[in-house]
Amino acid sequence: MRIGIACTLKPDGPLPPGAPDDLHEEFDSPATVKAIADVLTSLGHTVAVLGDGRALVDSLLNAPPDLVFNFAEGSGVSRSREARVPAVCEMLGVPYTGSDPFALAVALDKDATRRLAESYGLTVPKGITLAPVAGEYDGDFAEFAPILEDAGLTLPVIAKPTCEGSSKGIRGKCLITSAAEFGPAVVELWRNYRQPVLVEEYIAGDEVTIGLYGSDPPQSLGVMQIVPKQSPESFVYSLEVKRNWADAVDYIAPAKLPREVLHAIEADAMALYAGLGCRDMARLDFRVRDGVPYFLEINPLPGLNPDSGDLCYLAYRMGLTYPELVGLILDSATARCGLV
Repeated sequence: MRIGIACTLKPDGPLPPGAPDDLHEEFDSPATVKAIADVLTSLGHTVAVLGDGRALVDSLLNAPPDLVFNFAEGSGVSRSREARVPAVCEMLGVPYTGSDPFALAVALDKDATRRLAESYGLTVPKGITLAPVAGEYDGDFAEFAPILEDAGLTLPVIAKPTCEGSSKGIRGKCLITSAAEFGPAVVELWRNYRQPVLVEEYIAGDEVTIGLYGSDPPQSLGVMQIVPKQSPESFVYSLEVKRNWADAVDYIAPAKLPREVLHAIEADAMALYAGLGCRDMARLDFRVRDGVPYFLEINPLPGLNPDSGDLCYLAYRMGLTYPELVGLILDSATARCGLV
């Protein structure tokens, strides 16, 4: 089978002046593309790297593959950027791995996803989404004072960009513990990421992620705990932590949680996966407080870097190799698309 890899590569060269250091955090490295290509080639397939944007469209028009293996994030700040590749593939009649444009577009928007999750019976943290306000702030943040109270929120809260992945914009300082920190934190996120900011109650508890694969029906890959090595009472699974995970956290899978909690996490994950119409793969993040899983986000386009992807970390601890993980995704897509 001829398989084309759709991917958004990290650009070479320095960041634009004033850009946050995580501007390209969600984009993939050539090493990730090579790792996936090597697996597909070892399975007997012919592989071509399609990239993203115009280059991908040209390739699909001129020499369409039998299947697109999609993990392209898309560039810019559009909340629909992850939906572009599957939308083009559907328009041109080219089968692809992963979820459809609707699922990817909704899942990238944390505010839309939490509303949908709540409608399916999942428990979500209390929260409010704040759209960017025109103008500059020069130290007067008085208008932020009543926002938390009006929304029924009490400190601490956590602030994050609504439409980013790979923990972009989520730093330790996003945990806001005083009223004086609130306005400046939100404004900084507005400036850096040019999108609304989701502010949620901080759920003190176990950080967990669950991987699902397949489509009809999906299967659980397992639940993994992310256990901080210090300061568990104020732990944020931030970008700083992910960049230095070996010193900051332990990854434990299967998660050491009560059976009924694990069942609740799996049931919630399955409900939202089905509700969004996810396919082939996804990873969902929760916080568990007093035995109750609080849904944080779903990623139907999870990172597949063999050395830094949470889905990969989970797979390894559940006894799978990297080729086996990629194979599960491929097998689900080919069966779903009638390519076997």
